[in-house]
Amino acid sequence: MRESSQFDAIVVGAGPSGNAAAYVMAKGGLKVLQIERGEYPGSKNVQGAILYANALQEIIPDFRDDAPLERHIIEQRMWMLDDTSFVGTLARSDDYNKPPYNRYTIIRAQFDKWFSSKVREAGALVICETTVNHLILDGDQVVGVQCDREHGEVYADVVILADGVNSTLARKAGFHDEIEARNVALAVKEILFMPEETIRQRFNVADEEGVVIEMVGRITDGMAGTGFLYTNKESLTIGVGCMLSDFKKNSNRTTPYLLLEKMKRHPSIAPLIVGGEMKEYCAHLIPEGGFNAIPQVYGNGWMIVGDSGGFVNAAHREGSNLAMTTGRLAAETAIAAKAAGRHGYRASTLSAYKAALDESFVMKDLHKYRDMPKVLHHNPQFFTTYPDLVAKAARTMMTVDGIDKKTKKREVMTSFRKSRSVTGLIGDAYKFWRAFR
Repeated sequence: MRESSQFDAIVVGAGPSGNAAAYVMAKGGLKVLQIERGEYPGSKNVQGAILYANALQEIIPDFRDDAPLERHIIEQRMWMLDDTSFVGTLARSDDYNKPPYNRYTIIRAQFDKWFSSKVREAGALVICETTVNHLILDGDQVVGVQCDREHGEVYADVVILADGVNSTLARKAGFHDEIEARNVALAVKEILFMPEETIRQRFNVADEEGVVIEMVGRITDGMAGTGFLYTNKESLTIGVGCMLSDFKKNSNRTTPYLLLEKMKRHPSIAPLIVGGEMKEYCAHLIPEGGFNAIPQVYGNGWMIVGDSGGFVNAAHREGSNLAMTTGRLAAETAIAAKAAGRHGYRASTLSAYKAALDESFVMKDLHKYRDMPKVLHHNPQFFTTYPDLVAKAARTMMTVDGIDKKTKKREVMTSFRKSRSVTGLIGDAYKFWRAFR
């Protein structure tokens, strides 16, 4: 039995959730060690992403003063694509063009590095290029971590795991099983560089304004998934992600890379990215199991935050928002436990973290959309048949060819009934309502 801890808390990982936890605890007066296996925080995250301002503002109110932000988003497009066209909606408001801005595009490598600098300024010790091999247990209590290199064994009252999807440390310690393929998506992204003026012209935006396009349909080759396109200052982030289990059983044996290449050639997408120079490419896993796949997130001396706990809102892709909020709530739980004079925190103490999650938008939103992963995963017609039908209906109604509108409407309804039948249409409508209710 060790006599004392070297630190009040250890955070494993320096992504948004780990940085949020380390920063809040350090600002709260705790002695914090943060361990990152990359060369520097963000070195393994080249991709672009969406930052939701609210979560970060709760942690660093003046983050806009120096955070490496790309563009604030004033326009959201939703596209449903068949093989040659799209039908979509667009929401654009000048209200989103007034500070404080609500959403931003970011480059994760730059943002994570900036966030880590704030963690250091708050007083935490950040060690990079160090891998945590396993957790140190004293009976059923986590009391520290065992690292490679010269750092060896390091002890703390609580360890916060922010080591990414399918947390290796949690699995090794037996806190949860390996994540199932049906509960995780594999996404591939590229950053395409092009002049700012070109981006402004193509997307009809001013200097720092941005656009987000989210896409469903034939671009995922019949698999459950989505595509996306974000505008950065001097680049575009484009990507597509599908359920890992669908990649495994896809009859066409489509690889993630080929899926992205096919998406980039789509007639509606290609004109937006033409001339872009691809300099960065990455693939990463995203938890998509939703509410029903979230594991135990606390125990004796440990808590799990961010992707490690499966905290992604499948309806709104609020990954960074949820990640930073979970990190903050875990940190506040550790600070409160320390203030109460607790050492070697037991699960009964850290259960306050789960209670805080349940009261926040994190679990409320995940619960609201708890049926979505199952509905979409088991109904491929939402990614094949319906995009085709909607696109055909739009072409039929908008083509001027001497046929009256009443006849055209009958033609559209007939095509829907032939493709899905009345019973199928009603059943699909119910499933869709259930997923979003």
